[in-house]
Amino acid sequence: MTLKKRFAFCFLLLCQIISAQNDSITKLKEVLVSDANLKKYSNSQSVLKLNDSVINKNEALLTDLLNFNSTIYFKEYGRGMLSTVSFRGTTSSQTAVIWNGININSQMNGSTDFNTISGSDYNSISVKAGGGSVIYGSGAVGGTVHLNNDLAFYNRFETNLKLDYGSFNTIGINYKTNISNEKWSAQIGFSKNSSTNDYKYINKYNWKGEQRWNQNGQYDVITMSANVGYKFDAKNSLKLYSQTSNTDRNTSLISESETKSKYINGFNRNLLEYDGDFGKFTTNFKTAYIFENYQYFPDNSNNNYTYGKTESLITKVDLGYKIFKSTQINGVLDYNRTKGYGSGFGNHVREISSAAILVKQDLSSDWKNEFGIRKEFTDNYESPLLFSLGSSYQFGKLYNLKLNLSRNFRIPTFNDLYWEQGGNPDLKPESSYQAEIGNVFTFKNISLTQTVYYMKIKDLLQWVPGSNGIWSPKNTDNVNSYGTETLLGWKKQYGKNYFAANATYAYTVSKDDATKKQLFFVPFNKVTGAVSYSRNRISAYYQFLYNGFVYTRADNDPKEIINDYTVSNIGIDYDFKFLKTFKLGIQVLNLFNEEYESLEDRPMPGRNFNMYLTLNF
Repeated sequence: MTLKKRFAFCFLLLCQIISAQNDSITKLKEVLVSDANLKKYSNSQSVLKLNDSVINKNEALLTDLLNFNSTIYFKEYGRGMLSTVSFRGTTSSQTAVIWNGININSQMNGSTDFNTISGSDYNSISVKAGGGSVIYGSGAVGGTVHLNNDLAFYNRFETNLKLDYGSFNTIGINYKTNISNEKWSAQIGFSKNSSTNDYKYINKYNWKGEQRWNQNGQYDVITMSANVGYKFDAKNSLKLYSQTSNTDRNTSLISESETKSKYINGFNRNLLEYDGDFGKFTTNFKTAYIFENYQYFPDNSNNNYTYGKTESLITKVDLGYKIFKSTQINGVLDYNRTKGYGSGFGNHVREISSAAILVKQDLSSDWKNEFGIRKEFTDNYESPLLFSLGSSYQFGKLYNLKLNLSRNFRIPTFNDLYWEQGGNPDLKPESSYQAEIGNVFTFKNISLTQTVYYMKIKDLLQWVPGSNGIWSPKNTDNVNSYGTETLLGWKKQYGKNYFAANATYAYTVSKDDATKKQLFFVPFNKVTGAVSYSRNRISAYYQFLYNGFVYTRADNDPKEIINDYTVSNIGIDYDFKFLKTFKLGIQVLNLFNEEYESLEDRPMPGRNFNMYLTLNF
């Protein structure tokens, strides 16, 4: 079934469901969150929530949003190309991406490409720092990124349309409709982000003296989603989330003589969830089907390609019981069956079962404690016993102390275990111990969060060359990582004038235990900041990103580094007050025309522009 047919089917289904309902007189704005455990079991860790207003001020793809608004470091293979992360000095496979409570990291390589995700497809996006494997499983070592589609149950019919056009023939379309009453809630969405991406490189010329430009950098990302919720009564509700996406992307050339290649990948995610609340007893049942695939064309002038596909069936049962007024215990059982097949790793099936116990204790409104343990069972590897222990205490209105200790892990992927040229079925999972202390200060309109952490990672998985010249994954290194993270927020109103500012800072040391060298592509320093102003119909903002230098080799050769850089964006828009919202805006990206790259020989664009029109009705 093509993407267009899937979208039409979802749209027709939702229209049929909603039109059959009577108008409600209820005015209470009730919202059912898509990931209840994110709020319930995160009191002892730092959670940064990015809402619609922040999402709309950034470029569409998730890399740009998180790069300018969080402590996560990104490595991009050029604008719009493959984008991987480092959170608290960990690898790209040690940050888990959670879609409505389900871990969606690739089963093939263990990571997520953030340039295949549009931030505007979600109601909110949250970044939780620190280990979360007890709840979310493999990969939640450095932190987790949560993509949420929360469903509201009150009378509304809202439509949002945002159109973008920018430099390099960059086109963005994002459409969302929310329809709900006290019984039903539905969301449908469509987004498209594409670009010829043919920007010129700053101060780079070929042997003829001609200025070089980004060749073969075209990309096109299309995503469609449909989410439906139904409340049977105050105790029972059913939700269905569905999302499908396709990314058709060429691969930017390092040199003009390279063969042009391309990469096509996509996914289809479906999640059915039941919630029951019976006073002291609660139940949550989830079943999900997730399909992902890729095709790599080493020469895009012909149809020869390699491929990989995985199909995952996930079932999870979460039963909760309130033992005392202050204490709740949850027992969680889940089962995951993944079938993987491809030209690189053959045909394999992996089945994983797990059991977890979570305890939440609110001794008072000021003192909250959390505890959890988890154990996985599979024939492919021996899983460690995972745990998490946290406490949060509010000392008056000004200061909140948070403490957390956890053990986390990452399982070997299909590529690690079964790759036909070098796969290693005897791998052990990576595991880590992590401790952190968080300090949250709140004074009037100012909030300051400062976290200090230490993490020890064992059995780090790395692909290394063997004696026969074939690369193979091995549990090679142990890593010590420590640092500090700071989040700052401020907002103030003076009459009709609204001001807001926020900033983040991360200091990260992540060293190989044997060599005492900093891991490559982990910056010691990263800073972001933004200020915004609005009055009546006009609003404006300025944001910047500073990334410190990174080593590109394990031996920390000072000649093999990527230099630090600072990138700034500025934007302004005006609301003509036609319909509910009719905003016309312009953004100047890389305002000071900075020459920079986050990966060697992959230059990013200089100063460029984007215009947008936002309609709400």
